[in-house]
Amino acid sequence: MTTVDQPLGAVRERVLARLRQDIVTGSLLPGDRLVERELAEHFGVSRVPVREAVRALVGEGFVTFESARRAVVRRLTRTDVAELFELREALEVYAAGLAAQRCTPGDLAGLADLLDVAAAATRSGDAERITDANTRFHDRILSLAGNGLLSSVMEPVEGRLRWLTRQNAEWPQLLAEHQELYEAVASGDRERARAASLSHVRTNYRSTVRHLFGE
Repeated sequence: MTTVDQPLGAVRERVLARLRQDIVTGSLLPGDRLVERELAEHFGVSRVPVREAVRALVGEGFVTFESARRAVVRRLTRTDVAELFELREALEVYAAGLAAQRCTPGDLAGLADLLDVAAAATRSGDAERITDANTRFHDRILSLAGNGLLSSVMEPVEGRLRWLTRQNAEWPQLLAEHQELYEAVASGDRERARAASLSHVRTNYRSTVRHLFGE
């Protein structure tokens, strides 16, 4: 049951974060059922925070109700993937252009450090570390764009974008694209950065579709 020294909201957030992570990393697969009683026992909490966490995951697009009492991890459709990548194309390309205009030498050094982390993870073949490093790289470019509204628009779908990133197993190619994107941003050329970002998003889309649907 929920412990008295931890507020219900904090318990809910802990369960939510763990379930979201399990979905993103593939510990929970599309079609897997989320059973309140089993999850409550697993986390050592009451069913209330589990129920609220599952509802939050529905809102985030990770889970769907097949019936009133049957919640399962969502199966990504071609439409889901296409729509998410259309959003990436619109927002990330714009962010890359702004980042090229606004970033400082210190900003670029931080971005280069993230590339080094991604390169080390790619050499090791650790999918979770690769996904984390690549997500942080994109998050940093979004931050360097210096547009708070842009960041707030991206926030509701960041988890699903991370989920999609995890589906792309062509890690060396992904690293090479990120290196090209870094160089384009570092050049200070807005249009070059936009072009590199657009190419990256579209290549990543094709790779993800191949992985998920075999085409």
